[in-house]
Amino acid sequence: MALKIRLARGGAKKHPYYRMVVTDSRNARDGSFIEKVGTYNPFLDHDDASRVTVKEDRVKYWFSVGAKPSDRVAILLSKMGLCEKPAITETPKKSAPKKKAQERLQAQQEAAAAAAETPAE
Repeated sequence: MALKIRLARGGAKKHPYYRMVVTDSRNARDGSFIEKVGTYNPFLDHDDASRVTVKEDRVKYWFSVGAKPSDRVAILLSKMGLCEKPAITETPKKSAPKKKAQERLQAQQEAAAAAAETPAE
């Protein structure tokens, strides 16, 4: 069984509140879980003590039996010194134009460069 420590969403619409839970990685995000080990409230200030609450001894226990944190949980726990911060190797390029749009943009730039090189009469 592959154990994960991840966030389960709760709260109202457009006002999320997360529980930090230990669960089987195959379960649904808000599905059944083994144990609740903390909470995360993103609406509180970053320096607020109750923004992230964690049962440190239980998190250490679950790490010892092989549970792996999700990326977001690893970032939250690394700020508390419970695990290492995950290395972000590549930034997502979702906003980059697709291949045909890039080809059109390059063609427009080449045409503009060619027009700039020809002397104006």
